[in-house]
Amino acid sequence: MSPDETTTQSTVPRSALVVGASGITGSALVQHLTRDGWDVAALSRRAGTRDGVRGVAADLRDPESLRTALADERPTHVFFTAWQRQATEAENIAVNGGMVRDLLAALDHAPLEHVALVTGLKHYLGPFEAYAAGEMPDTPFHEEEPRLDTPNFYYAQEDELMAAAERQGFTWSVHRSHTVIGHAVGNAMNMGLTLAVQATIAKDRDLDFVFPGSEAQWNGLTDMTDAGLLAEHMVWAATSPEGADEPFNIVNGDVFRWRWMWPRLAAHLGVDPARVVGYQDAPRPLEQQMGPHASAWPEIAERHGLVEPDIDRVASWWHTDADLGRAMEVVTDMSKSREAGFTGYRRTERSFTDLFDRYRADRLVP
Repeated sequence: MSPDETTTQSTVPRSALVVGASGITGSALVQHLTRDGWDVAALSRRAGTRDGVRGVAADLRDPESLRTALADERPTHVFFTAWQRQATEAENIAVNGGMVRDLLAALDHAPLEHVALVTGLKHYLGPFEAYAAGEMPDTPFHEEEPRLDTPNFYYAQEDELMAAAERQGFTWSVHRSHTVIGHAVGNAMNMGLTLAVQATIAKDRDLDFVFPGSEAQWNGLTDMTDAGLLAEHMVWAATSPEGADEPFNIVNGDVFRWRWMWPRLAAHLGVDPARVVGYQDAPRPLEQQMGPHASAWPEIAERHGLVEPDIDRVASWWHTDADLGRAMEVVTDMSKSREAGFTGYRRTERSFTDLFDRYRADRLVP
């Protein structure tokens, strides 16, 4: 075959399709990629072109919608950050595995070089309906641990990704993040904004700022993932030989205890130190703490000139309860990424405080 009959990866300009671009991770990816000069398309149900990012409107659960929307798209790299929570894990598997399968099938004409998929530590902890319930690997979590003997939609997504890679000839990476700290509104898993809303309600209603989680989380070590760092990690894996065909953990690189972090976050959120309360006797979930006060949010938002009066778009009590309620230490090993050449790092306290400042500037909290 002559040289003009082949196209090598090095001659194809890099273009990215970000799936889930309005979420915490997707937003950070779009920002990172555009800053680095990539051609970026963002897929969502209701897409609009803005700031040089081309919108692609499609329903991830509709294969024909995907085929139509992506017929003229030719990305070299796909960054898949979307998921849809269902009532059972069987439904999670069918829906979320299917979204990966159908999206990649709709791109069988594209010159794909690499597909990066975000999953998370439920790979080691188990799905929501069996969360940390059975035998799990010891901490810190390492990528070579075998899968748990329980159905998990993360496993289904990985299987669909690897099967498509074999058929279509691209490399892949899986990015197992801990709780992601980053900017988004209307996201189903947003601890940063949830805690800021909790503090706002507590101050307005003269309530204590109460840690909602378990004794193990209060006293034990833990870590988290900054969305900007996760974006850097995905792009690194997608463009480095060392990142090809591998799963990677991705956390900030520091560890902390909530008994140390909680009062520091409270101080940045303007909570009176006398109203900061840690773990005492039993978890006190936010769904129970905040439920009686959620109806006050529209009035609080109006009084402070906030832009989002719907509390369901700014607070995800259930997810923060799940993360902080785990009755075990959760620490994640980053050695695999370090040895492969990724050296990115964030300080978790700074990730939170920078995010709180941004939400204030956006008038999402006072």
